[in-house]
Amino acid sequence: MFTETPVIHTNMWDALWAVPVVLLVVLIAKWLFRVRSSWLSTVSTVAALLLSIFVSHRGDLSAGIFMGFFYSGAAMGVIYSIKQSFLAYREG
Repeated sequence: MFTETPVIHTNMWDALWAVPVVLLVVLIAKWLFRVRSSWLSTVSTVAALLLSIFVSHRGDLSAGIFMGFFYSGAAMGVIYSIKQSFLAYREG
């Protein structure tokens, strides 16, 4: 019953539109709604899961959950890497 791994059909368009959408949601939450930095990963995860489950992988819950966490991680990776690069640039 639960022994098979889910078959996830994804393509480059998922990564090219889903991650930027999640990134924009996180940045809007930070700038407009003044969400603290400690809550940004939670906002990213919730937004990515909603987008993935209800838009990208509609009809396949396991694929939606799986890819939602990847979208969230990619968006937060972009935010944190830009922040660290900027801080390193200012020190140097």
